[in-house]
Amino acid sequence: MTKEQVWKQAWERVRAIDAALESGRDVSRELTAVATWFREQRDQPRLVSLANLLTSPLTRRQLWCVLVPLEREIARLKITDVEILEGDRPAPVADASSRMAVTVVLDSIRSAFNVGGIFRTAECFGVERLVLCGYTATPEDPAIVRSALGTERLVEWQAEADIQTAISRLRETGIACYALETVSGAEEIGRVQWRFPLALVVGNERFGITHSVLSLCDGIVRIPLYGCKNSLNVVTSFAIAAHTLRRAWGAGALRQRGRLTPPAERLRSGEAERLRS
Repeated sequence: MTKEQVWKQAWERVRAIDAALESGRDVSRELTAVATWFREQRDQPRLVSLANLLTSPLTRRQLWCVLVPLEREIARLKITDVEILEGDRPAPVADASSRMAVTVVLDSIRSAFNVGGIFRTAECFGVERLVLCGYTATPEDPAIVRSALGTERLVEWQAEADIQTAISRLRETGIACYALETVSGAEEIGRVQWRFPLALVVGNERFGITHSVLSLCDGIVRIPLYGCKNSLNVVTSFAIAAHTLRRAWGAGALRQRGRLTPPAERLRSGEAERLRS
């Protein structure tokens, strides 16, 4: 067997024991058999050492001390045909009523793993859909599959080559667009009077959102930070924003479509100067 096959089989055997323990069944014989098999994998020293933890009696928590290292190695080896955590297997698609009228626009997100994390976070908070712009990876990328843990199949998404086109189309349908960025003059996210439906624009991990894109948005919001490092991982930032939006949605924030002030008109009223600051 290849190294990948060995680790996958090790994971499958330990997962079977975990399921048996969950049902209250005695697993002493299975533990002995699996521990023996682990010790036979002499070209995988890590498995041999993990065999010492497979002793009876064994609680589920103790078994997880074996299961977690197996899952980490599976992730490192990029084995994608296993479900890492039972609790993360895709549930039936959530009822439409649990979704909030929020579209998330991703502008050239560099890391496919981050895109997968955003899919997972979006599904948890009930985001309606994602718009993947620029060179943002799409769910065909194995890295997204690994980090999204099935949620890429639960959240509606579409790809759009040009983010300015994507924003313009959203605004044409009455969807206000808010940029999540730390520019001067951005409104603190917890103080925004949200109007749904809306779109949240999230920028590149390193370069953020360009001024030309900011100028197209109806508002710019920021997460207040108090440390020396004035930045967060893009998935962390999005999770904070998604939680804030979910609270506003649950509290009955304004939900109506209306005329949106054209970007050119807002720029004439002084917005351009704020963006340049």
